[in-house]
Amino acid sequence: MKIKLQFVIALSIMLLLPFANYGQTPNLGEASKFAIFTTVGAVTNSGISQITGNVGTNSGSATGFGNVNGVMGVNSQCAVDLLTAYNAIIATSSTFSVAPLLGNGDTLIPGVYAITGATSLNLNLYLDALGDSNAVFIFKISAPLSTGPNAKVRLINGTKACNVFWTVEGLVSMAAGTYMSGTVIANNGGINMNSGDTIEGRALSTNGAITLNGTMISTPIGCGSPLLTGPVAPTLNLIACYTILSSSGAVTNSGITYVTGDVGTNSGLTSGFNSLYVTGTIHPIPDGSTSAAASELLNVYTYLNTLPHDIELLYPAQFGHNLVLTPHTYLMNAAVSFLTS
Repeated sequence: MKIKLQFVIALSIMLLLPFANYGQTPNLGEASKFAIFTTVGAVTNSGISQITGNVGTNSGSATGFGNVNGVMGVNSQCAVDLLTAYNAIIATSSTFSVAPLLGNGDTLIPGVYAITGATSLNLNLYLDALGDSNAVFIFKISAPLSTGPNAKVRLINGTKACNVFWTVEGLVSMAAGTYMSGTVIANNGGINMNSGDTIEGRALSTNGAITLNGTMISTPIGCGSPLLTGPVAPTLNLIACYTILSSSGAVTNSGITYVTGDVGTNSGLTSGFNSLYVTGTIHPIPDGSTSAAASELLNVYTYLNTLPHDIELLYPAQFGHNLVLTPHTYLMNAAVSFLTS
């Protein structure tokens, strides 16, 4: 009898999982390119926020943003595609119903979750793909969503953020330190993010303002997202042999410095390097190699300097801060400070 009961339970679970294992990721269309977007409302940032993905609104203003690894602007097609995606997600059949108290160390398996009432997320929520990298998680929340301080959605056993979707009826409010995984769509409600919040996914609203304050958002990779290759790299030729090279000016070392590659200058002297610590050739005075390398260096610089940029980082004084960059040509049109935090 016990064995028969176990078989029935196992069979029931298998019948519940087809959507999770073989379900298709909802098609976001143009909205997939956006890290932050609202159809109606303003998009506002304060503090140092780092965004990977486009930022925009179809009705309102976008202000206060610094370094955005993407483009900013109005996009009417995104508004259309966002509504289509929202309706498609809402139309999916639910496989599970859970209480509106998420997290607290709980683990959920793939499926479509219906959650009724105002929902909170606290401490850790684990999403377990059971080893299936194509597994889809959908959360349909029929009321506002709030997170507690330092709440985390953690992905385990092959779960990908690009396969996780949250639809929320009303306001999404994230307390400081929240880590959210997946695409969050607020319907007829805004999205508020606070200091130290992170989203590996997207913050999208059909109708509501989106506010950020010192947050990090990056669009998820995978699930058919385009493979970015960036511009064609320059050909280094002889320069590839050099770790340190000056076309005009002395190259001087003091103390013990370890170098892998050649060291030299084409105008001046190279001094202070110990051959015991240099895996390569030290060129103490200009020679044929430094001359050829200096000429090729100018060619490389000219090539790089004439590449058209497709993204301008608007706040180079705050470059770093965990900003996620993808293959592009970037313009930083002012003095740059590289910071870790």
